[in-house]
Amino acid sequence: MFQPFLQYLEKELFSRFALTSFPIASDLEFQISQRGKNPAMIESWCYQCPQLRKIRYTYINAGETAQIFNSVIYPSYQYDLPLLGIDFLAFGLKKILVVLDFQPLFRDSDYLEKYIEPIAPIREKYNELAQDLEMKFYDANQYFSPYLLFAKTDASTVINRLFPAYQEYLQLYWQLVEQAQPKTDPAEIERIVKAQKDYDQYSAERDPASGLFNSYFGHEWSSKFLHEFLFEDAVPVSVTAPSRNQ
Repeated sequence: MFQPFLQYLEKELFSRFALTSFPIASDLEFQISQRGKNPAMIESWCYQCPQLRKIRYTYINAGETAQIFNSVIYPSYQYDLPLLGIDFLAFGLKKILVVLDFQPLFRDSDYLEKYIEPIAPIREKYNELAQDLEMKFYDANQYFSPYLLFAKTDASTVINRLFPAYQEYLQLYWQLVEQAQPKTDPAEIERIVKAQKDYDQYSAERDPASGLFNSYFGHEWSSKFLHEFLFEDAVPVSVTAPSRNQ
């Protein structure tokens, strides 16, 4: 279902940026699961370029049972650009959830005005993809913009509405990348580094996909994929409970 989205992203990336491969461990790059009723295949890609330090995307194909396309684009540390987050999930044709956003690193008004407000005209065109859904795992006021696309939808809407919205969001993001001025102040760069690392930590601790990965590929592989590829700057949180004497 979401292969056209992946193909469009790849075409855009390779036509606009001088990409080099970002190494992925072979067991994380491609994996097939025979668990459950339907086999599942997961494949990931990762690239980098001067403007974007990490461009990762993953596709899970479990036939009619599940189709999932996930991507996060991390700007290089000298740019305070928001991250681009994509998460499209289909469990059959009637259970489809889509998330698309420019994920802000900072919340000050100047930052939001510069990087987030330009999304508003696009967002207004696709109101049916911006439903007021409850966020069960995340704080909507942290790492999400007011112009987040977040909806439960159907296959027809994915093709006819989500795809053009996705194209417009990507085109705006490339425009912001092209216009961005690199930071030179070490303190500003360090602030960006910390914000991106904090994003990874926050996301790794809350990502609901870990349960899905566990079901298909097992806990050990899932934990490695989460902390060594998806959110590699996150530090695994110990599940050991403190003793009563502490």
